[in-house]
Amino acid sequence: GSVVASYPYDDSPTHRPTGVYSKSADDEVFKYLAKAYASHHPIMRTGKPNCPGEEGETFPDGITNGAQWYDVEGGMQDYNYVWASCFEITLELSCCKYPPTSELPKEWENNRESLLAFIEKV
Repeated sequence: GSVVASYPYDDSPTHRPTGVYSKSADDEVFKYLAKAYASHHPIMRTGKPNCPGEEGETFPDGITNGAQWYDVEGGMQDYNYVWASCFEITLELSCCKYPPTSELPKEWENNRESLLAFIEKV
């Protein structure tokens, strides 16, 4: 896990594991939506999730192009965009995939304003 808003494309023509910006035709819209979410999240907006084992990982403005981060062939956000014209971003909300129940109120507080801002945009 991480704390970042990722947008299409997750897959790239070269299929290099990382570092290839895979721009969609709607790249600016996707960046706008990802920033709308990230800019209201207290950790995501810093671009420094500080996840264990990935302390040096950074995401400018708390967002990333999926393939720039790491290439994923056959991902849902790409599939939905290409085949159903659905605009979808992926939200990584925690360094931990399964946070303990005791942390859920804090996660809600971290994401509430982001969710509202995102809903207002879409």
